[in-house]
Amino acid sequence: MNAFAVALDALFADVNLGLDATWYPAGGAPVPIRVIRKAPDEVTSFGSAQILSDTTLVDVRVSEMPDPKPGDGISIGADNFTIQGEPKRDRDRLLWTLELVPA
Repeated sequence: MNAFAVALDALFADVNLGLDATWYPAGGAPVPIRVIRKAPDEVTSFGSAQILSDTTLVDVRVSEMPDPKPGDGISIGADNFTIQGEPKRDRDRLLWTLELVPA
């Protein structure tokens, strides 16, 4: 394990950043995971107009969620989501960034 992986583990364990969640892979048993939730605004251009929309993104360690797929479910507290689009891994292949939509 490299220093970056150790630092990520500390961030996900922090009660101010990391949240308990559950991953519901299609056709599989629920898996407890830790996530860091982000909600940046996204600006999308459509012709000459720009549309501002809310997004929900989460970072998840690859070690906890080896193979997420679009359509898998994730619950964070009382909120239920579905993974939308292809999951993206970071440069070091330690984190997934997932775009979520309400289920």
